Amino acid sequence: MAAEKFDAIVVGAGPSGNTAAYTLAKAGLKVLQIERGEYPGSKNVQGAILYADALEKVIPDFRDDAPLERHVIEQRIWVLDEASFVGTHYRSDDYNKPPYNRYTIIRAQFDKWFSAKVREAGAMLICETTVEELLMDGDRCIGVRCDRKGGEVHADVVVLADGVNSTLARKAGLHEELKPKNVALAVKEILFMPEEVIQQRFNVQEEEGVVIEMMGTVTEGMVGTGFLYTNKESLTIGVGCLLSDFKANPKRTQPYALLEKLKKHPSIAPLIAGGEMKEYCAHLIPEGGFHAVPKVYGDGWMIVGDSGGFVNAAHREGSNLAMTTGRLAAETIIAAKAAGKPLTAKTLSAYKAALDDSFVMKDLHKYRDMPEVLHTSPHFFTTYPALVNQAARTMFTVDGVDKKTKERAIFGSFKTARRWGGLVGDAFKLWRAFR
Repeated sequence: MAAEKFDAIVVGAGPSGNTAAYTLAKAGLKVLQIERGEYPGSKNVQGAILYADALEKVIPDFRDDAPLERHVIEQRIWVLDEASFVGTHYRSDDYNKPPYNRYTIIRAQFDKWFSAKVREAGAMLICETTVEELLMDGDRCIGVRCDRKGGEVHADVVVLADGVNSTLARKAGLHEELKPKNVALAVKEILFMPEEVIQQRFNVQEEEGVVIEMMGTVTEGMVGTGFLYTNKESLTIGVGCLLSDFKANPKRTQPYALLEKLKKHPSIAPLIAGGEMKEYCAHLIPEGGFHAVPKVYGDGWMIVGDSGGFVNAAHREGSNLAMTTGRLAAETIIAAKAAGKPLTAKTLSAYKAALDDSFVMKDLHKYRDMPEVLHTSPHFFTTYPALVNQAARTMFTVDGVDKKTKERAIFGSFKTARRWGGLVGDAFKLWRAFR
């Protein structure tokens, strides 16, 4: 690697790293981006959700050539028991009018497209290269050391976008290793399916899409969710649970088995019947929320995206937080450079101020208590889903039993499963977590 100095080094080529590198290069800064994969997106086979607003602020015309799958017009939320679900749908024709609000994407394709934009903007990209450690001069980061001959590269600032539990940040002592209760392990499959079959089964036309998010007994008491996205000619289906739950119960069903169980659920199986598995992957997702976000800036360094725990688990939002944090970090650097300021912790603290003023930290703060509530309340994933589905089944079954008697039976079931005081307490905890 060339012994030269850059204005900025960005480690990682996911949504946050690409956004930071693109924004910096577009402003005329000398940028080096380092990716350990064979190419950007090579490690990301999964389907995902892209939120248009965050990318539009960086590349306003992205819709012209980005590899988008379907724009989402319908959101379904299902609470599952072993054989049924109680759910709600939101579908609006407003979401069917351009510019569309969100899309399903295939990350391998999208990341490769985004990386091309980064290089067009003027950044230098080096792939198949692992950054082994940050170069530190006392408390100040002055560059990185890579696994190549002559692999020391210097820069005024290093932006860490190297994913969950940032290895580089931990090695440098910038933040502690993530706790298992703050990380989820998700497994996903992409199932090939003809476009016309998808449209028929999900009641959509052409490029319209549907997202289904699920919770309940499918996770066998562990804190987690299932999900199903419609792509153009494939479906993305997956399930994720907290690492701490897997660790505490090693004999419990493993992630791949949870996914198989979800696929066989009577409400899911007809939707994916005949699908041919094309890809399978597992990845970590930061789920700790507000209280798990580490310090994200210091002398000569910044942290963005999953590396900083920027995921809104309550609304299953990640890519928009990743791109927004990448953009805000880059804009902080650009402003400092324009003002001739050194990239010290004092200067880069403007990044944290910008985060606090954005939806990113405001939303994380709003749901700051939710991770702990769910982590300490497994009945939200066992008892309550089963009771809610049982109640629906009881009331919708016409069998000659009067409704008043059925209501008493339902209340009795809840009272037996959880004392009324417990129910009131749980309701209050949820209210506080979502207030």
